[in-house]
Amino acid sequence: MTSAALLLAAEKESAEVTDWAARIGWVVGLGLFVALVYWLMREGWKWRGTLQGDLPELPAAPDDLGPVRLGMSGRYHGSTTAGQWLDRIVAHGLGTRSRVELTLTAAGLDVVRPGATDFFVPVAALREARLDKGIAGKVLTEGGLLVVTWAHGDKLLDSGFRSDHAAEHGEWVDAINSMIDKTENPTETEGAR
Repeated sequence: MTSAALLLAAEKESAEVTDWAARIGWVVGLGLFVALVYWLMREGWKWRGTLQGDLPELPAAPDDLGPVRLGMSGRYHGSTTAGQWLDRIVAHGLGTRSRVELTLTAAGLDVVRPGATDFFVPVAALREARLDKGIAGKVLTEGGLLVVTWAHGDKLLDSGFRSDHAAEHGEWVDAINSMIDKTENPTETEGAR
């Protein structure tokens, strides 16, 4: 190579960074800003839980659930005030998204969540099951979410579930709604011949 080519190659190299203090200051400032935003979000979450402190403890499953009608594994996406799909309930761990194992029996709906609080919805507390597309910040395709409305204390809650096999959702809606119809309108001729 000629000396001119060597000079051109040397000129193409980038200049050395000379102001490390300014760069480190910007990185530290950005890190502090991210930490502040995270802290504010966490405080908001805790404040929401405090505001929902009047919500009673979650019911536990009875020892004898009876025979299993349906079972499903999937994801629990959260609970909201019924009819208000963005008003997330965070008290008692209901705002924590997690894996879920649902079991529907004659006694009610058993919700087992590894790493989060399990709960049980007695059949008398069930109000409705439907297919929906979103709940509390989780939006899916139309009918991609199983939403179960249930009474807890003096509040109606919507809880959203998504099965690992979304084709199961329709069967769950039919089964839960038929259980609700039977408890609200028991037939008078049962057992009579």
